[in-house]
Amino acid sequence: IIESGKITISVYHLLIIILIVILTILLQLLIRRVLKRGVKRKKISYGTYKAIFQLAKYFIWILSIAWVLDLIGINLNLLLAGSAALLVGLGMGVQEIFNDLVCGFFILFEGNLHEDDVIQLENGTVGKVIKIGIRTSLVQTRDDITMIVPNSRFINDNVINWSHDQTATRFSVTVGVAYGSDIKLVRKLLSDCAKKHEQIIQSPEPFVRLIDFADSSLNFEVYFWTNESFYVESIKSDLRFYIDEAFRENGIQIPFPQRDIHMCNN
Repeated sequence: IIESGKITISVYHLLIIILIVILTILLQLLIRRVLKRGVKRKKISYGTYKAIFQLAKYFIWILSIAWVLDLIGINLNLLLAGSAALLVGLGMGVQEIFNDLVCGFFILFEGNLHEDDVIQLENGTVGKVIKIGIRTSLVQTRDDITMIVPNSRFINDNVINWSHDQTATRFSVTVGVAYGSDIKLVRKLLSDCAKKHEQIIQSPEPFVRLIDFADSSLNFEVYFWTNESFYVESIKSDLRFYIDEAFRENGIQIPFPQRDIHMCNN
């Protein structure tokens, strides 16, 4: 079909290339099945499975491509020698990409970050990890926006994993009441409101603290645990609605800053 110098591509070569591609895909499927069996038997972790499979996949494809190039007569040694200077220049330009690749393998091997984990990035963005790739990972924010995050950010930045080693996470809502209010009644109302919400778990039990004597209010904080870390802002909003309703029914006032202005006539 094609013959140019030492490079020759015939029907025979095409059939061999197709066979190499099929064998490569079958070998990947076999490795994946073996690794998944190890995950089911809990001999290896899911993160280790992902890392080993990605490494094996890249290694197998590199060998297959090298085999195909050698088959059609391309000398890999000459090719590598001729592109040495280009590879050096290219390597200087892709340091960040290589850094992300290495960080991706660390993430998969260490298992500190998994898919479906709820995390908070250093810039304050909260999201759910929907896919961990070799170079980048996909994070879905609470606004249903999918962010493409380089893996190096998970290694080099301070990242909070709200789902690490446990499903329930503690949160709190702060509210102030007027001086002179029945603080025992306030504590009871806040506790009842937290126990009322279906997505707030009752073990550990929600509790209330009087946290500060402020300028114009007594500040309370109600603490609670939930398994729905990703949707906790909606839970906090519901809890504030419950608190406002309970305070209105029991005559508890939520104060606001007031200033008195005295005017003198000279």
